[in-house]
Amino acid sequence: MPDYKYLIVGGGMAAEAAVHGIREVDRNGSIGLIGAERHPPYDRPPLSKGLWKGKPLKSVWRKSEGMGVTFHLGRRAKQVDPRNRRVTDDEGTVHAFGKLLLATGSSPRRLPFGAEQIIYYRTLDDYERLRALTGQGRRFAVIGGGFIGSEVAAALAMNGKETVLAFPDEGICGRVFPPDIATFLNEYYRKKGVDVLAGARVTGMESRQGQPILKVSQPPNWNEQEVAADGVVAGIGVQPNVELAQAAGLEVDNGIRVDASLRTSHPDIYAAGDVAGFHNPALDTWLRVEHEDNANTMGAMAGRAMAGEKVSYDHLPMFYSDLFDLGYEAVGEIDARLETVADWKDPFREGVIYYVRAGRVRGVLLWNVWEQVDAARRLIAEPGPFRAADLKGRLPA
Repeated sequence: MPDYKYLIVGGGMAAEAAVHGIREVDRNGSIGLIGAERHPPYDRPPLSKGLWKGKPLKSVWRKSEGMGVTFHLGRRAKQVDPRNRRVTDDEGTVHAFGKLLLATGSSPRRLPFGAEQIIYYRTLDDYERLRALTGQGRRFAVIGGGFIGSEVAAALAMNGKETVLAFPDEGICGRVFPPDIATFLNEYYRKKGVDVLAGARVTGMESRQGQPILKVSQPPNWNEQEVAADGVVAGIGVQPNVELAQAAGLEVDNGIRVDASLRTSHPDIYAAGDVAGFHNPALDTWLRVEHEDNANTMGAMAGRAMAGEKVSYDHLPMFYSDLFDLGYEAVGEIDARLETVADWKDPFREGVIYYVRAGRVRGVLLWNVWEQVDAARRLIAEPGPFRAADLKGRLPA
């Protein structure tokens, strides 16, 4: 039976960051990693960004070689036994541990039709499958107007593909951006050649002579139309992979609950990344964040904590995106339901959007404004109250 001082379940960015965190404190303790994908750890953001702009595939690999890790790739953990400190994988191998990290990530939500014809875009295999289809096909459909959908649609269009983007909201990223930005993006994408179907419902899919045919209806009359494509991608959200933790009796509430030291309700089991729910002191609320900064920062800190260092995770994660020649960074609560204050230098091209609740800044969207994330974090930590006039010109700082 393999026996590790540190065992990590998950093979993503948080898991790999944890390896580095452990090694910062403990250079020699044995580390095992069980990863469901056949690939060693890699960066996910380039899958919908840089790789479509000519970045080489080899650039995505994380630097985990030479760290003294025993990898068990293409394997899934099926059971965690906290009392006896054991994890059983899908081949029946039992792995013993001293400290365990659950970095099990999240899984895409799926539609009730389309089966395997739809690419639920998340992994390197998904990227390679879509890239192969673009070598043969001309027209592609993307379902979902959130982070993944908006990025993949832009990537396909920039690579000369006819692209249809269908989503139920009124504007692209309409659940996070104020309505004026979301509707601006609709027209911006159309000018870039994307057929934007806003407010649309994708109700079904069939295959004719091997080609996917989507069934789509739109307001106001909701007449069904057919969208033929050479490939279909969906980005309609994810769900945290909490099943292992639940079966092991760990506390779960919108993710695996962790304290400031990133421990779960079991003192020798930690969690990090997409799957972990943590309390952020600046916002005084529980968060679960599905972005790169959180995976890297939280994973590294969990590794150090496992190795015996005292830590307190008070980091407020940021995220970013590229949409054709627009880009943004954001931090805090970016939620279209909040009050927003816009401070444009050039409307819809450069400016700062503040998300406000009860006079306090809860989030900041930096629209083509760079190197201001730390200043935004400091602003979010301030108690306020702020009026709209107080925020004009506050950033860049």
